[in-house]
This record gives sequence, structure tokens and C-alpha cells, in this order.
Amino acid sequence: MLSSRTAWDLAANALAARTDALRASGRPVLDLAESNPTRAGLAWDPAELTAALADPRVASYEPTPQGLLAAREAVSRYLAARGAAVDPGRVLLTASTSEAYALLFKLLCDPGDEVLVPAPSYPLLDLLADLEAVRLVRYPMRYDGSWHLDRAALEASIGPRTRAVVVVSPANPTGAVLDAEELAGLDRLCAANDLALLGDEVFADSALRPCPSVAAGEREALAFHLSGLSKVCGLPQLKVGWIAVAGPSARVEPALARLEVVSDAYLSVSGPAQLALPGLLAGRERFLAPLRVRLAANRATLAGVRGAAADVLASAGGWSAVLRIGETIDEEALCLDLLEDGVVVQPGFFYDFERQGHLVVSLLPPPPEFAAGLRRVLDRCGNADFASPSGR
Repeated sequence: MLSSRTAWDLAANALAARTDALRASGRPVLDLAESNPTRAGLAWDPAELTAALADPRVASYEPTPQGLLAAREAVSRYLAARGAAVDPGRVLLTASTSEAYALLFKLLCDPGDEVLVPAPSYPLLDLLADLEAVRLVRYPMRYDGSWHLDRAALEASIGPRTRAVVVVSPANPTGAVLDAEELAGLDRLCAANDLALLGDEVFADSALRPCPSVAAGEREALAFHLSGLSKVCGLPQLKVGWIAVAGPSARVEPALARLEVVSDAYLSVSGPAQLALPGLLAGRERFLAPLRVRLAANRATLAGVRGAAADVLASAGGWSAVLRIGETIDEEALCLDLLEDGVVVQPGFFYDFERQGHLVVSLLPPPPEFAAGLRRVLDRCGNADFASPSGR
């Protein structure tokens, strides 16, 4: 009686079950998997947030499928600051980036169609694709001291049912950032094969080098930029994201017309959040400035790692880091051992790394906790040498 698209194995695996047990135990935990900024000491001041949400216009309801114009204009200004000139008429608000993916899969795909996604990548995409009866096909990102798009492998992955290509820049968890040449090549490839280009750019404000947007310039393909307040302002609880559409008008206009109908069926973005969005986006540096300081401090700690037991893969942005620990080490067994040490980390297989032997750590924890947790990780990995940023 239940849909096959939700026929998942819902039993908790050993790692998930023991992680939950540790967090519920009352023991001190060094959580190097924490991805929620509001739990990592990076929350907004409650008074500022309360003031931002205290708009008297909330007493009336304006059901606008694309979202309130003032909110879309604020997104347009945000994108302009990133070098992407997008008319507010080409912006559509969503309740989250996850919902943005869901809307776009509905727009672009029939059941059984395929979408190309990078690997390694965030596992949530699999769930979202299942819910829309869409099949994901992986294309590899390659590491040779930095991360690069494997254009030939991506092109070889295009099949008769491929409808779109997803790029994540900066990527989660690798921090890979596509440069302008890679993005332009992808744009041409998608246009030539009548594919949409979906650019997940939620971590763009923490990029360590220029991070061009799929919404910037004169795109040949139908392109969609995805982002939201969760990462831009550190406000996942407000549930506001957006889609900005780029490309030739002949492609954009029918896509927007259909998106508006899909969005009108849900009207999922709350009025208070839409009214608050312009002020919150304008004040995003209240979150981003301390976030960048936090990320830099924890990256400096990672730079002190040296030795054969662990290697820190280079990253160009994002909120995570990848440790390469060697293919002979069982990732899951190591993560289970670390739970006994009171440390939570994520194994690389969660993110579909091509080979065994990776750990993923969040860069959000306060620096003393991050350093203490990293020390225990290195001890378990084989007592790699470790130096603090100060050299002590």
C-alpha cells in the first residue's frame, strides 16, 4: 500500500545508532560533524532576529507564487554583489534549497529520467531524487592536489534520459570550486545537449577564491542558481531559499511560467520570513564575518597536521574538510572507535568518495573543541605529528 519511492531501509546502522547514543548519554562530546551554525556558537542575537521578524504587515496574507517582490529584489541585489545581474522577475522563493531541488526535478524530469551529480557529494540528493522518481548518475571530481571537474567523464555520462547537470560550488564536503572556464564549458555542453544546468551555490560566501555563479553572464543553457538563508545568513530555522534563472529568454520564460504554477500549488514560504528577508540579507555580514574567522581558525589548525597517518585535502571553500587516512583503514571502524573517545566524525563513504580512506570533519565547532577533537582523530589514525598554529 506504500509507494516504492519511499521503500528505504529505515533501520539505523551501527554508526548512526552509536552516535545517537553518545549524544544522548550526557558524556562530553567533541562533535566534528556539527553542521548547524545555531548550535556552534554562530547564532544571531535573539533581539536582532526578533526585530527583523516583527513586521506589522504579517497581519495580511499576500499569496504570491514567485514570492514577494521586495524579497526577490533583495535576492537580486545579493546576486549583483556576487557579479550576477538577475532581474527579480527571474527569481522564485522556496522554503529551502532542498525544496528548490524538488521543484526543479518536477519541472525538468519525468519519472525515470536522469540527473548528473558530482561525486563526492552530499547524500541528501539521493533522497530528494527518490521522492521525485528521478535517477541520479554520478560524474567524478578528480583530486591532484586540488579538485577538478572531469569533463570527459561527465560528457560520457550523458544518456538519452539525461535532463540536467548539477554542479555544487563550493562543493560539500570537498570545497571544490569551479572556475570560470570550467563553468563556461559546462554551459556550452548543456546547451548543446539540451540539458539544464543546476548550480548549488549555498557555500559561495565562504569561498577562498573567486566562485563564479551559473547565474552570471550570458548563459547559453537554461541555468538555475540555488541558495538560501540557511548558509548565506546562518538561519536554517527560517526556511527561505531561492532559485534564480538564467539563460536565453526562449528557454527561461516557459520554465518560469511552469515553475510559478508548481510553486503556486504549495505557497510554502512563510509571510514573516519573506518580509524579513531583505533586512536579513542586507545584514548577512553579521553572520558571515564571524563565520569566516571561525573557518580560518580551524583551517589553521588543520594546516598544523603533518605525518603519514593523515593528509588534509586542499579545499577552496565550504564548511567542511576532508582528511585522507589511507585506503587500508576501515572508515566505519575508525569512526566507531572515535565515538568511544567522545569524538563524532563522518566517514567518507557517506559522501560517495571513489576510494576508501577518508574522514569528513566540520569546520564549524569552536576552535578549542575542533583542535581537541582533531588531536584524538590523529591519535586514532596512528599518532600523526600535530602542531598548533602558534607552533606550540
